[in-house]
Amino acid sequence: MTVLRTAAFLPFRPLRLAIAAALLVLGVVGFACGGGLGAPPDAVHVLTADGVVGPVMERYLDRGMDAAEDEDAQAVVIQLDTPGGLITSMNDIVKRILSSEVPVIVYVSPQGGKAASAGTFITMAAHVAAMAPATTIGAATPVGSGGEEIQGPLADKVTNDAAAQIRRLAELRGRNGDWAESAVRDAESANDSQALELNVVDLLADDLDELLDTVDGRQVTLHPDREVILETADAEVVFNDMNLIERFLDIIANPNIALLLLSLGSLAIFIEIIHPGVIFPGVFGVIAV
Repeated sequence: MTVLRTAAFLPFRPLRLAIAAALLVLGVVGFACGGGLGAPPDAVHVLTADGVVGPVMERYLDRGMDAAEDEDAQAVVIQLDTPGGLITSMNDIVKRILSSEVPVIVYVSPQGGKAASAGTFITMAAHVAAMAPATTIGAATPVGSGGEEIQGPLADKVTNDAAAQIRRLAELRGRNGDWAESAVRDAESANDSQALELNVVDLLADDLDELLDTVDGRQVTLHPDREVILETADAEVVFNDMNLIERFLDIIANPNIALLLLSLGSLAIFIEIIHPGVIFPGVFGVIAV
């Protein structure tokens, strides 16, 4: 009897080993992808944040700003193109920008891009806010996780809190607090030329080179009350893109992909349960779910 019971559990040992190996590989790759750039001091670090504001973008920007601080960067440029996203992730990004030890320039780009909803808060938090031609900013009224309108007293609480936050960010950077609040309360939006005229952003630039030439010599204030003169015109530019793990997580964070993986993963686990020892369905199911 003892032999039979032991044999019954044997098919699950390869499965456990395969899962452990997969997790170990993911951990090693994640650690390897988390290193710095090795950029020279006083370089301009360029981060590209295009997509939904969420935990993946928050982690990526935090890592990028950490690298810039560790390597004594002249400034960080966040090339931003987003329809919005999670308030929690947006708040973490805003707090990270406010505490940054190097100047942060948010550049709404490329042409045709946008800093909508949560992206408006991120832009307002930047030490320098710039936009490319044919870009837009605003429409920052809070909505539910599915895009639905928030109802009842909760709507007032969330909206009032967001309005107070974005007004203070705008005033902190010397920008138009009235417009910023209207972007939350009335879903106000502006294109690039309107945003400059309304003092929503600081400048317009056709491309990254023009941006760095234009902000050269500008004085910004870092926390706590440290004045810095930007010297970006002749600075070396290094691009710190998402690493392999971040790109993977960004893809599966898409709600449609996440739902598909959940369905396939659940099916794979069911197959492993009724056919123990197949191994691959079980490994795939655990990772997918």
